[in-house]
Amino acid sequence: MKILITGGNNAKALKLMKAFPTHFVLLADYGDVPGIVSEHYAFSSLGILNKDSIAHILLNFCITESIDSIIPLHSFEVEPIAKSAVLFGEYGIDVLTPHADLVADFLSTEKNTFPNFAVFVKGECIFASGGEIFVKKEEGFSGVFGYNSADDDFKLFTI
Repeated sequence: MKILITGGNNAKALKLMKAFPTHFVLLADYGDVPGIVSEHYAFSSLGILNKDSIAHILLNFCITESIDSIIPLHSFEVEPIAKSAVLFGEYGIDVLTPHADLVADFLSTEKNTFPNFAVFVKGECIFASGGEIFVKKEEGFSGVFGYNSADDDFKLFTI
């Protein structure tokens, strides 16, 4: 499986790589990106940032690079990608965000610096950096969520 994580120039994207040890991870960002390629990951540029056509840029990139799943880390990407999840799905690309109508509930207005994060895919927790075991959530619950402790509210793990 090939996973695209945006915000690839940020340390949070690098932290996420440990959640996918058996997958190929493509770390992408806008503008200049280091030209590093290895057996398990690579860096790539998404070109010049154009916030008006984020979903279009990322869909084209995903199709060109044969991406199976996308994790948008930039906060300005989350809503447009969530709203385009059906279109991405038509090309066989899983979008790891909550449903578009729920995204606002999980976005934080302040810069989040959570010590832990959990990755949910269709309600199932596939990785928790703190080692917690989370009860299965509703099927539409997907994305990478930051948290302080298992009892805290989840917020999207964004940059």
